[in-house]
Amino acid sequence: MLQLDADPIALTSALVDIPSPSHEEGAIADAIEQALRAIDNVEVQRMNHTLVATTSRGLGSRIILAGHIDTVPLADNVPGHIENGVLYGCGSVDMKSGMACYLHAFATLANHPDLRHDLTLVCYEAEEVAATFNGLAHLQESHPELLQGDLALLGEPSGAMIEAGCQGSIRLKVIAEGTRAHAARSWLGDNAMHKLAPVISRIAAYEAREVEVDGCMYHEGLNIVHCESGVATNTIPDEAWMYVNFRFAPDRDVDAAMEHMLAVLDLPEGVHYEVSDAVPGARPGLDQPAAADLLKATGGQFRAKYGWTDVSRFASLGVPAVNFGPGDPSFAHKKDEQCPVEMISEVSEQLLQYLTGGGSHE
Repeated sequence: MLQLDADPIALTSALVDIPSPSHEEGAIADAIEQALRAIDNVEVQRMNHTLVATTSRGLGSRIILAGHIDTVPLADNVPGHIENGVLYGCGSVDMKSGMACYLHAFATLANHPDLRHDLTLVCYEAEEVAATFNGLAHLQESHPELLQGDLALLGEPSGAMIEAGCQGSIRLKVIAEGTRAHAARSWLGDNAMHKLAPVISRIAAYEAREVEVDGCMYHEGLNIVHCESGVATNTIPDEAWMYVNFRFAPDRDVDAAMEHMLAVLDLPEGVHYEVSDAVPGARPGLDQPAAADLLKATGGQFRAKYGWTDVSRFASLGVPAVNFGPGDPSFAHKKDEQCPVEMISEVSEQLLQYLTGGGSHE
């Protein structure tokens, strides 16, 4: 059985050694469930391969510790190994090290006299695939009451510092239609690709905004991320399309971001769009009392989260949320995925200090 109150480095190694690519989380969910059910005075609920464990000690506030238990497909990098102070293996940084810190804190403090907040631990499935499978999204829709708290921490790799909030993202498929013709008689056709040219030029000339939100600086971006057209090298294309992605700061909601994006694109006649994806960002929420205590426990260092993460799901429920986990996110999904073990120890210790107000957890 997993030893949740053991050294978090050893616990990370144990989690890495249980393969859990998306849609194959059964074994790791079973192991975590067994270990959680061995803790006294804790309620454990399971929905498919998503687990929710809660304490109910009447402490007057609640902190949510959340993390996904799935990984990207394996790349001959399980089991993991430690070399020169670095833990290698699939999921070592994204995000089994963060999950280990949260599991360790929950198990260590669930019945500890110095615990200052009741805890909700969420270990969810299928984060690394389409949102329709995301276990946290399923909880958000079916059991939002389980995700209520004063602050939510998500164990995404953040370099052992707080990455606050996240950017929103809109992805549009922009489609132009024309008339096919032989290139030698191009005037008989209508070149669909040419219709996208002014839109491409506007995107290329776009100057992205930098904006401070709740003390965090966010840098927006509008980019073409995929483009296709063409029938044959001697044929005028009758269709052309491209995906355009707008990463926007959390001071805009999705509607405002969409309005701005469409104004910039200014689609001409014969060009239309389909919404491929549209998700809101999350404000940092560092002005909340529970977040202020976390900042103190982690030395006051924080930065904006540029990518989109599941903190947005908590923000949509009115729960401030931050990303806080060990490791460099640039190693996520790589064959040599890795996490310095000292960061695991650092995050674990800071988390325990935060949840106990600096009290002893021996």
